[in-house]
Amino acid sequence: MHPPKLISGLSELAPHYDALICDIWGVVHDGHAPYLEAAAALKRFRTERGPVILLTNAPRTAQSVQEQFRVIGVPDDCYDDIVTSGGASRADLEARLAKDGGPLRLYYIGPERDTSLFAGLDIVRAGIEEADIALCTGLVDDLVETPADYTDILARMKARNLSMICANPDLKVHRGPVLCWCAGALARDYEALGGPVIAYGKPRPAIYDVARARLPGAKHVLAIGDGLVTDVRGANGAGLDVLFIADGVHGEDVEPYTAEHLQQLFAGEGVHALAAVRMLSW
Repeated sequence: MHPPKLISGLSELAPHYDALICDIWGVVHDGHAPYLEAAAALKRFRTERGPVILLTNAPRTAQSVQEQFRVIGVPDDCYDDIVTSGGASRADLEARLAKDGGPLRLYYIGPERDTSLFAGLDIVRAGIEEADIALCTGLVDDLVETPADYTDILARMKARNLSMICANPDLKVHRGPVLCWCAGALARDYEALGGPVIAYGKPRPAIYDVARARLPGAKHVLAIGDGLVTDVRGANGAGLDVLFIADGVHGEDVEPYTAEHLQQLFAGEGVHALAAVRMLSW
């Protein structure tokens, strides 16, 4: 594979594409504040080229993500639609209830703020010994805890061979300047124990099928993201060109910021990108 082209902004690639599938966290905002230049670039692409789908491993519904946008100030005119791993996870729970009836006994791992993911469904929260299925949206307190704090919990789940639905395959994400562990890290550790995991979101191919279904008629789609094992690997698997956002989750690993070093970084994960930019802008 050729080294990525280092570009100054999206305008250098935009004429070759008629749609975007863009990551959110680390590209459009950092969890606390929006990246307004990124939002402006997406808005301009929508005006001049075509639709923008935001694709996120957020363990929440699209409506919940929109509500977060309003709180932190992400403009609502920089995208056409939102696809979330949380939405896919909720659809899984709905399918189980449609097949087997309810109530569904759920062992939940995650913060209380994410329980809206199963609100309104015929679900009863249960302990590991009584649960039919486990749902993980993240660590209960991701500002303090690490995956090591869940060793005993995962061992108890494995003793029952309890299936885990992972609603966010990300391993880590920035919340402001802090790098926090995500549900994907617990799913990784559970799989290492031999536990059954059903993961929704990037880099799994099904989530790209959902996103592309929201782009009828688009022939040349560019993916944008900052995560090598999620955004870049997922886009590679979906056959999409990728613009890598360097100043994202990988932090100092991108230094020195040269095409040759980025190529080495990509090779270490077995992925490739067409181009790279520090932060998304036009």
